[in-house]
Formats: sequence, structure tokens, C-alpha cells
Amino acid sequence: IAGHLCDLTSGEVVASSGLMNPQIRFGEDLMSRVSYSMMNAGGAQEMTTAVRDGMNRLISELTDEVGSVPEDILDTVIVCNPVMHHLLLGIDPFELGQAPFALATSDALTILARDLDLKLHTEASVYLPPCIAGHVGADAAAVTLSEAPEKSEDLVLVVDVGTNAEIQLGDRIGGVLACSSPTGPAFEGAQISAGQRAAPGAIERVEIDPATKTPRYKVIGCDLWSDEDGFEAAIATTGVTGICGSGIIEMVAEMRMAGLLDASGLIGSPGQTGSDLCFLDGRTHSYRVRPAGDDGREITVTNRDIREIQMAKAALYSGARLLMDKRGVDRVERIVLAGAFGAHISPKHAMVLGMIPDCRLEKVSSAGNAAGTGARIALLNREARAEIEATVRDIQKIETAIEPRFQEHFVNASAIPNAVEPFPELDKVVTLPNVSFNTGDAGGGESGGRRRRRRG
Repeated sequence: IAGHLCDLTSGEVVASSGLMNPQIRFGEDLMSRVSYSMMNAGGAQEMTTAVRDGMNRLISELTDEVGSVPEDILDTVIVCNPVMHHLLLGIDPFELGQAPFALATSDALTILARDLDLKLHTEASVYLPPCIAGHVGADAAAVTLSEAPEKSEDLVLVVDVGTNAEIQLGDRIGGVLACSSPTGPAFEGAQISAGQRAAPGAIERVEIDPATKTPRYKVIGCDLWSDEDGFEAAIATTGVTGICGSGIIEMVAEMRMAGLLDASGLIGSPGQTGSDLCFLDGRTHSYRVRPAGDDGREITVTNRDIREIQMAKAALYSGARLLMDKRGVDRVERIVLAGAFGAHISPKHAMVLGMIPDCRLEKVSSAGNAAGTGARIALLNREARAEIEATVRDIQKIETAIEPRFQEHFVNASAIPNAVEPFPELDKVVTLPNVSFNTGDAGGGESGGRRRRRRG
């Protein structure tokens, strides 16, 4: 949860802070939290209390930073995904766990802060922008306010990357379409063998030499690359603790570019890749990023890790491709990566992975925390509230769960970057090795040319 404290007179942001979503203990992603609500009596109320308590802690941190108190706050705008939106309001989100993913309310709301147990000024109000659709929330509406796809002269794809990606496609002429896609927590380091959340010691940048197949990397909290003098001394306090979301995206893409990974997502054997950093790990191969040190911690990427990333990126791409289908286009002119996580994603690596459609790399940009920007606009400009309410009414909502082509796109997008979609702009800057490791060579010998046919 991110918060910004603003001076209502000048519009200046006087303090910013954040805290881990207290709902994380109930589930790594939105659907697991809905499941917690459905499976546990009083679960929804438990999560409501957790999120309100967390917001009060965050508000206290912000006011402490400027020598003020929460009771001095007169107005608040809160933007969040539909599940948190409902839980904040004290509404059980169980309907969001099953088709047709109905919202109890999608309207913009203005509520007294005290009615949400927020310890602000006794007459302080809270404004929540409208939700766009069942899993496209008020946070996506705030992104719309910030990025204004409905005013764009070129066709822009706005992707808010998270456990539930919120995707918008639009321009001034054709209006805006929106959908959500369940990417799951893999992009945040969850369900990855060496994965972790972004913190000091986590690998966040990766390069793999295509000739030697040797990796080098940067970790959060250190400006040196791992092959530079002084790196080990610089990380002596934190060590190398794992791989965060941006790191795993770059890792998988670099493995693909270095010929360690084929389009289907298989890691090659030492004989196939020419690297002893690939080793047999059960029935498949893994790639050793960092050998075990004094702490005994070894950093590797397994084939199961690759599969988790494939599933996440295929879901994201499929949502974007569905919107393109509805618009009747095969290309977009511009891509905006929104969200705090989106700010740390390398456009080239995201495209090699096939997370996003093909586009000129210079036309792929980051908007940072665009939802936070939209929230500040709504806080400081009352007319902007009416504007976003009108804009949301005109957005065409696409429900990915009931779209027949979603599964087709998902299967195609499971390949790296894609089994059928061309990437001509990416091909101008990256040549991906044409390798296939599905040859029955589990022991590490040389690659056979053709795939072997299974015996029936």
C-alpha cells in the first residue's frame, strides 16, 4: 500500500510512504483472498480490519514525517483493486470469486472517513473513484485519469502489472477497452524457487554472456555488477538472498537470448548449451546463477520457475491480445507499463519474454505508480472526479474469463516469446537462437536434431 500526503493549498506532496499489504497473510493474490473469505467464517471481516488497520498505520507514518497528526487530514482519495475496494468498504467480495464477477457497487463513492474506521479529522471525507469492471478496479480508473488513453492520438496499450494485470487499450478516435488478466504472484517473486519480494540483496538486473553462458547481476542496495571488483565486499551485509520480480523477468529473457532456454521453455543440458552451469535437476535441467557460499544458499533457476513465468506472462499477453482483437488491430503504437513494479521492468526483456505485444522499443515507457498519480489528481482537482466518472462510463469492458479466444491466445503466448505471433520490431534489435531441447536428452549429451516421436 502506497500513500502520499499532500498540501491541499499548494498541491505539493509533502510525504510519501508505503507498507506491505496486510492482506498478504490471507493469500498471495486476489483470488486466494476471495477464497479465504469464502472458506472461513468471518474471513471477510478479518481482512477488512487488517486493511483498515494498515491504512491507519500508513497515515500515522505520513503525518509523523511532517510533524503533524492524522486528525489534521481533511480529504482523502483511495484507489484500489475491486477485492480491496470491497473489503475496505466492509463488503464480502465472494461474488468476485465466480463468474460473472459482479461488483456489489461500481459507482464512485464519497464517505466519511470515520465510517471506514480511519482516524482522520472527524469530518474528513474519503473519495473512491468508480470501478471499471469486476476485476478492473478504482486503481485502473486512476491510471486512466493519469494516462488519459481516451485522449491519445496514437493507439496506446496501458498495462498495470501485478498479481492481477489491469489492461487498457485506446485512443481518441476509438475510445477505450479494458480487461483484467490473472497473472498470479510469480512476477513478484512468489512461487519461484529463489524468488522473493524486492529487498536489499535481491537480484534485480541480469545479463548473460551468450558466448560463455555466464551470468552477471546487480542486487538491490549495491551499484556494482557481480563481476566487478568490490562486489562481494559491498554485499557482505546483505548477501545475495534471491531473485525479485524484475530480476526473474530479465533472467528468463537473458536465458532465452543466450541459448540456454528454448522457445517452449525447456532449459538445455550441458551438452546442448555448452555450459556446465546447466545441470540435471530431477527429470529436467536447472541453471546455476550463483554457487552456494558460506551461508549454503545457492541461487538457481529451475524449469518449474520457467513454467511459472510462462503462465504469468501468457495470461498478461492474452488479455492484451483480446483487446486488440476487439479493436480489430494486430499492432499497437505505444505501450505504457504502469504500477510500481512496471517502473522496474526492462521493455526489451519484457518483449523477449512475450509479456507485451510487439512494438518499437522506444515507444515502450514506464508511468511509475500511475494509480497514485491519478489519485493525487482526483484529490487536488474536484473537476477531475467528474471527468473520470464520465470516462469510466464510456469504457468498454471485456471479461477474459468468458472470451472463447482467451485460451487460444494463452496457449500461443506460453512460448517465448510466442508460438504464432510475429515480433518484427523485436527482431530488429534481438536475434533469438533457434534451439530446441525437447530431444529426450535428459542425461546431458549432444542435442539431437529432430524431436523424437513418442511410442504409443
